[in-house]
Amino acid sequence: MTSSETHSAIRSEAGPRTSPFRPAETDRDAAPQFVLPLVVRIEKAAPPALTDALETAARAVLVLLSDERATAADGEWAEAVRAWQDARIRKVVRRARGAEWRRAGTLPGITLTGHGGRTHDGGEDGGGAPPAAEVRVFPPVPLDGWPKELVKLQVSGTELDDPEPPAVPDPAGPVLWMNPHIDMSAGKAMAQAGHGAQLAWWQLTGPARAAWRAAGFPLAVRTPSPERWAELTASGLPVVRDAGFTEVAPGSCTVVADHPALRRR
Repeated sequence: MTSSETHSAIRSEAGPRTSPFRPAETDRDAAPQFVLPLVVRIEKAAPPALTDALETAARAVLVLLSDERATAADGEWAEAVRAWQDARIRKVVRRARGAEWRRAGTLPGITLTGHGGRTHDGGEDGGGAPPAAEVRVFPPVPLDGWPKELVKLQVSGTELDDPEPPAVPDPAGPVLWMNPHIDMSAGKAMAQAGHGAQLAWWQLTGPARAAWRAAGFPLAVRTPSPERWAELTASGLPVVRDAGFTEVAPGSCTVVADHPALRRR
């Protein structure tokens, strides 16, 4: 496998029946299929921490979804984003380093930098900590129409970890909870975190979206205990269910999107 691809059938258990994430909408499969590419920078000798990569990927998806180039009627990315959301919501995460990363940066897109570790240019922000994660998100492309700068990039065989256990998340902030019963590659988990962030975004009201964006899309990605996971999946919060084309069984619940505004609902 040369990429981590999620053919998504994500939905909100509490969402409206008109939700575009409902897997029952089979006409979505008949539409032209697009994919949202994300590229994570993984230098061979200095990979980022797993949690920082997950959180940065999720924030990258939110930044693209809220960017005027995607939201304005005449935005340069608007047509591609609409086509992507009219079909299956697919995200593919690939890795790049060195010249590959620099070439990826020449394409239209948005690069997000994580919050932990030192910088790749040699600056220190955390002693001997891993470098801050860097993720570049691109406007959607046709499933079989990847740019040549990205098409050969891979993510298989890459495993990330956390040198230390992540801190307890802010109970007043958004948290994307990952299923503790499922093992996923780093790329697959990043795609799932992006799904969770997108699902939360779709469920929020306009004012709640604006507030989240103005704050810089703070969020945490954590793995709860099995007992807490059972509570979360029964809480009415949005749930990501994967179509099961790669790594996990069809219908697997992978992420619960926990946002303060959604808890109040």
